[in-house]
This record gives sequence, C-alpha cells and structure tokens, in this order.
Amino acid sequence: MAFFESRIAVLVVEDDPIIRLSITDDLTDLGYEVYEAADAQEAIEQLTQNVNISVLFTDIDMPGDLDGLRLAALVRDRWPPIKIIVTSGKHQLTGADLPVSGRFIPKPYTPVIVADVIRNLLRG
Repeated sequence: MAFFESRIAVLVVEDDPIIRLSITDDLTDLGYEVYEAADAQEAIEQLTQNVNISVLFTDIDMPGDLDGLRLAALVRDRWPPIKIIVTSGKHQLTGADLPVSGRFIPKPYTPVIVADVIRNLLRG
C-alpha cells in the first residue's frame, strides 16, 4: 500500500542512471514530486530553478568537483530549509559526518526506507 505525500518535492542526485531512474520512479509512485540530477552541478541548477524542493537525496561518490558531502554542505549553507539525506554503498557515515539534521542511508536501500526517512525529517 503506497503512502501518498502531499507532493513533497525531492531532488535525487545519483550518477548511476539505473539507480537514479529506479529510485525516481519509486518515489514518484509513492506520490513525491521528483527532480533528478546526475552530479552536483546539475543539482545546483535544479535547486536554483525549483524553489519547491524540500529534500535533497544524494549519493556521495559522483563525478565533478563536488561530491555528495560537499553538495550537502553547500545546500545546508545556501538553502537551509532543505532536508538532506546522503547515501553510499562504499562509505559508512555517522551523524557527525553530515550537516545538521542530515541522515545517512546505506546502499542498497528500499524506497520504503527512503520514504520513511523523508517523512521523519520533514516532521522535524
């Protein structure tokens, strides 16, 4: 049974197109409005163009000058209301490694786990 949110906007930042498509489709099926980016530069463009984004869901390892942790820090500083979720299949993080109130989800994850973390973050 799907839990439908009231069109909460999530930006998924993942360089692997298959993983990005999968979680994007799953979150869309759960009722989220989902934006996509393959790297930090695309993510910044999406955030600049779509002021309704409430949650950043980013992988750590990405091509380009900014990895997911640096992107998360930039988002925290530039768009403080946006909630941040970081994921990785290679790294294990603790709360001390993340921006304030950020969350870490290890790969592989399920869409239900991601949706639960989103709901918990938005509840405060």
